[in-house]
Amino acid sequence: MPKTLPDSFFTRLDGLIEGEIHTDGASLAAYASDASNHRVVPRGVITPRTVDDLSAVVRSCAEEGVPITSRGAGTNVAGNAIGAGVVIDYSRHLNRVISVDPQARIATVQPGAVLDHIQTTVALHGLRFGPDPSTHNRCTIGGMIGTNACGSHSVAWGTTADNVVDLEVMQVETAPRWLATDTGLAESLRGLCDANLAPIRTELGQFARQMSGYGLHHLLPEAGTSLARAFTGSEGTLGIVTGAQIRLVEPPASRALVVLGFPSDIHAAAAAPGLIGTRPLTVEGIDEHLVRAFDTRPGPHRRPELPQGNAWLLVEVGGLDPAEVREHAARVVEAAPDATGHRVLHDYKDQRSFWTIRERGAGLATRTAEGVEAWPGWEDSAVPPARLAAYLREFHKLMANHGRQGIVYGHFGEGCLHVRVDHDLLSAGGRANYRRFQEDAADLVVAHDGSLTGEHGDGRARSELLDRMYSPGLLRAFGAFKHIFDPDNLFNPGIITDPEPMDANLRLELSRPHVVDLQFGYREDDGDFGKAMRRCVGVGACRKTSGGGMCPSYRATQDERHSTRGRARILFEMLEGHLGDDGWRSRDVHDALDLCFGCKACSSECPVSVDMATYKAEFLHKHYRRRIRPLSHYSMGWLPLWLRLARRAPRIANLFLGNRVLARLGGIDPHRAIPRLATNRRTPASRAAATGHRGPLTLWVDTFTASFDPDIADAALEVLGRAGFDVTVVGPDVCCGLTWVSTGQLEQARRVMGRAVAALTPTDGDIVVLEPSCAAALRGDLPELLQTAAAKGVSARIRTLADVMVETDLSFRPLDDHVVAQFHCHQRAVLGTDADRELMARLGATLTSVDEGCCGLAGNFGFEKGHYDISVTAAHQSFMPVLGRHPDSTVLADGFSCRLQVAEVGHRPTRHLAQLLRDQLTADDSA
Repeated sequence: MPKTLPDSFFTRLDGLIEGEIHTDGASLAAYASDASNHRVVPRGVITPRTVDDLSAVVRSCAEEGVPITSRGAGTNVAGNAIGAGVVIDYSRHLNRVISVDPQARIATVQPGAVLDHIQTTVALHGLRFGPDPSTHNRCTIGGMIGTNACGSHSVAWGTTADNVVDLEVMQVETAPRWLATDTGLAESLRGLCDANLAPIRTELGQFARQMSGYGLHHLLPEAGTSLARAFTGSEGTLGIVTGAQIRLVEPPASRALVVLGFPSDIHAAAAAPGLIGTRPLTVEGIDEHLVRAFDTRPGPHRRPELPQGNAWLLVEVGGLDPAEVREHAARVVEAAPDATGHRVLHDYKDQRSFWTIRERGAGLATRTAEGVEAWPGWEDSAVPPARLAAYLREFHKLMANHGRQGIVYGHFGEGCLHVRVDHDLLSAGGRANYRRFQEDAADLVVAHDGSLTGEHGDGRARSELLDRMYSPGLLRAFGAFKHIFDPDNLFNPGIITDPEPMDANLRLELSRPHVVDLQFGYREDDGDFGKAMRRCVGVGACRKTSGGGMCPSYRATQDERHSTRGRARILFEMLEGHLGDDGWRSRDVHDALDLCFGCKACSSECPVSVDMATYKAEFLHKHYRRRIRPLSHYSMGWLPLWLRLARRAPRIANLFLGNRVLARLGGIDPHRAIPRLATNRRTPASRAAATGHRGPLTLWVDTFTASFDPDIADAALEVLGRAGFDVTVVGPDVCCGLTWVSTGQLEQARRVMGRAVAALTPTDGDIVVLEPSCAAALRGDLPELLQTAAAKGVSARIRTLADVMVETDLSFRPLDDHVVAQFHCHQRAVLGTDADRELMARLGATLTSVDEGCCGLAGNFGFEKGHYDISVTAAHQSFMPVLGRHPDSTVLADGFSCRLQVAEVGHRPTRHLAQLLRDQLTADDSA
């Protein structure tokens, strides 16, 4: 790369393309890392809209000698999605499925198309794309082509290379061209192949998961001379993929999952090859350490019951009908006589509970059950399956010799292991040990006729080690292959050929402790904000656009800066002083965090529980310390205090609340309707508490319920009383402090929470909180901010109404209705919804839950000026489609924000669970 780049380079390029060019500090920070150990800050990031944009970018970069790095979702663990020049992100715009030919079973797609989107589209024809990495809900087909991705089903349907029909590729001097019809290129490659027949035939293609280096064996006549397959796995080093034709398969009509237990991972590895003869769809391995890491994750989650053992194989089988599947499953069990136990799961939901552990492996393995950090690098080595057990046994010895530990899992049926090792990458001595470990591990895998990589590519992590695996002659052939496609070394230099040192540009070399003057405790991170930032290892679960609530702002903008990962990377760069000298006062960081909803979905859905809502609060606290804050921080952040005053004269307060001018002066978006206070001033706090035989219980009546929906508290008190509880009411003038937390006013939040602890500590029994966001604040934020025994005691007593009621035998009239449940983000993330679902089932209701995204209001977020549009976008990506499909259903929404948003955007009335239960109470007073 040139030492200097003309200031006019990006300005001139901006006039040539329709897409976006990002050169701001936040964007460069967000793209400086992928899911590897490495960090390289680019000069610019481009999100092209058209192929013509790509042509202009390639021409301009070639003229100035600026390297080009292609990037999809940035989930690669080898460091091949980062580069020092221009990074091209295809995922934002070039992400369409162009066509599907169901007869030929071929789909034509753009490089940025997300795999799950492809699968959804081709499923309409009863087809699917065979390879399915665990990152299927965010990885792009271009990234899969770059690394020859495989996934769990490769034992049945092969690798990406096996399923690529043709590729449209752009190089420096050419327009996009399909490789299958490029006779000139084919002739050049034929000459290369003929000159290197011996090393290609003897060193490459020895087993399915041999992925290191270039796939030159696909050029052999006996392999069909496929340029597209040879190009696949080239890690962006040969050119730009502008389109792909991919082969589709027809999945079986019926499936089951056989879970086999074994005494150890070595026993599981030894059993895996014997199962291939039963023609399974998957043979995946997990061990007890991965399961323990899953068990110790924060937030609500339920681990399925595993068969006896310390390691397990997940063997999926298929067939035309359930009877054939049962026979297939029986053959699998018979083929594993050494298994210590087994389960056969036919229900899809039960199967998914096991796959969740496996698919979250890349994140779960980054923290051991004891909280020790572990890292990629030796992430996905592979050996012939028959040698897996012997290799794994020696690999464990290798880790012990280096004083290291790791969580092992992977594609046991194909001899491919995934492992994160607890390297010390923070010290010079630890990094030196990392290099020695990588070298010794390379020698070990080569001794077992294996491959440095089995699916993620060599990248920055392993390219330097290729000379331990391949002969000098084959390495020269790799160089010649690269030169034919990329004579100017423009595309992703330093990867595969002429590699950079594997310990160069290690991200954690920059990291240092940040433990001073923090407001939250960060107990899971040893009180270190820097270690909390290291939680994000880049697996990119926050970039998924379906399958949960994370991350609503990224879903709305498709901008990496607004993903949880992007924000974590930007905060990391800020801590290390790479975003300028203003540190916590950084405008780049503020703007990146501004669109964070604070929904906390990341705290439970991120495999390593990154909690961006907490990090945002910490940042805002320091950013605005001793400074004038935005008006919304005074209006919305202090709202519980204003409401306490307003409840004294609600009719007069409503006159002010209806004044749009005053709303704007308070920093509230003028498009946002202001809710009206209830004019009935009587609250449960002024009533005699109910009495009963079930024992004591405390009902927390929060500020918002008392101010806007006091009937909810009345309903809850009636239901709890009928259930037989002796209820003590606390509130509404005692607050959980959430509004101060979400606006980063943490010193005031601590004082408010201290008063809450003082009010709640003397009470007895569980503390039932009707507002989910208050419950989450008291359960999670309270002990982290106060860090006292009393705060922890209160936190442990927090329950939802459903949590308590599901344990009673109170009788209700059947609810013969369909219910759409808009569960609050904080409830899903911190408290869980199992009890609510069980109650609805007990009532006989048909339940549809809104589990995608966030309602968009998210407390103060949706009220703040400038947030209205993204708030409404989030609503249309979340509950609006569900409401449209169920126009006559009852809408259940416990969250105050959710009820407001459903009413304003969805134009539907809502019910709180307390009201729904009260309505269904029977006349029988007995509990």
